[in-house]
Amino acid sequence: MQRTRVLLATRWLKRFAPALLAIVILVGCAPYAVSTARLKQFSALSAADVQKGQFPGVVMLVARNGKVAYADAIGVQDPKTGTPMQMDSIFRIASMTKPLVTVGALTLVQDGRIQLADPVSRHLPELKGLQVGIEKKDASGKASLELVPAQREMTVQDLLRHTSGLTYGFFGKSLVKDEYNKAGLFNPEQSNAELVTKLSKLPLAFQPGTTWDYSMSTDVLGALVERVSGQTLDVFLAERVTKPLGMKDTGFWVDQGQQGRIAEPFELDPDTKAPARVPDVRKPRRFLSGGGGMVSTAPDYLRFTQMLLNGGELDGVRILSRKTVDLMTSDQLGSAIARGPLYLPGPGHGFGLGVRVRIAAGEAANLGSVGDYAWDGIYGTTFFVDPKERLIAIWMMQRSNLPASVYFWRRMRAVVYSAIE
Repeated sequence: MQRTRVLLATRWLKRFAPALLAIVILVGCAPYAVSTARLKQFSALSAADVQKGQFPGVVMLVARNGKVAYADAIGVQDPKTGTPMQMDSIFRIASMTKPLVTVGALTLVQDGRIQLADPVSRHLPELKGLQVGIEKKDASGKASLELVPAQREMTVQDLLRHTSGLTYGFFGKSLVKDEYNKAGLFNPEQSNAELVTKLSKLPLAFQPGTTWDYSMSTDVLGALVERVSGQTLDVFLAERVTKPLGMKDTGFWVDQGQQGRIAEPFELDPDTKAPARVPDVRKPRRFLSGGGGMVSTAPDYLRFTQMLLNGGELDGVRILSRKTVDLMTSDQLGSAIARGPLYLPGPGHGFGLGVRVRIAAGEAANLGSVGDYAWDGIYGTTFFVDPKERLIAIWMMQRSNLPASVYFWRRMRAVVYSAIE
């Protein structure tokens, strides 16, 4: 009798096991839920902000498990014309350019044409032998800049994680930053090669590999990509990243036929009353800033971030290997690298290659998961990707007041996380 039961059970399992396995897989992969009711309430709150004059308009997009869960376009695209905001409105994404250029550079790593450990001077000889600026004060307290040799050269990895010793002149104050501000580093008529020549004559702010400091590292990375590939940065990124991903509205300027879709800020910032300073993206620029020169749309950037969340592939097109994405989105700082005086990733976060990475469940004053990664743009755009929740959120507005933008970004993140179920 017992043997008969075993035989019947065995036959039953052979017959129905495939169906049971399919059910288990289906349940395990079912799209995670998102409360559209909560997100609609957030849309109403954002619309109220538009009515109060906080920003002209915004596009928000939330995706979960590979599907768009919520999308909305609120307010106006251009406050001068009153053109309504559209889902495909085109935004200046500023430093959200950096992850795109990072991915482009990593394709060259995968090709074996550059290595993360390469000294940058192997590809850009102009940057060999740089010196580090050290501030010294005399007896009267007057500061002067003393130049000392770099203890080692900056590497490609340093460029990708902002530990190169380079800096930005407009974040914080120092004598090195003063030299940056005098050098005309953001001239729209310069080439990336000319930028490198200018930087080769300036001191570093820190010893390479010792300190995270937000910097022109990704601009230098763009110049390195050009030198290695033999292509201008716009052509290289189009061939290796944006065209393969179907990002048809992402580039360094907007063609004439599409310029009616450009999102614009208020002429005067609502809080500071200062004139908005945003670049003209209506004509080609010679300076293809790898650190902040691109435009995009929320749907385009979703395709880029979904590729990363998928482990480097989208719709059958592979841009990066899974292991390359793992490296890009892992903390590269550890405990050995100091956080600079203005550590933008913030508490609870490290930095990967081109993106900040959450490394602690606590510490940060916002919701998230260990392993989520993100970056922002100074003109009002932001995104984050949460692999644990299979979640992507994108917020795009145009406003040249960073502290005000940070407030809205944090609020968006809190609401999105409160909406997942």
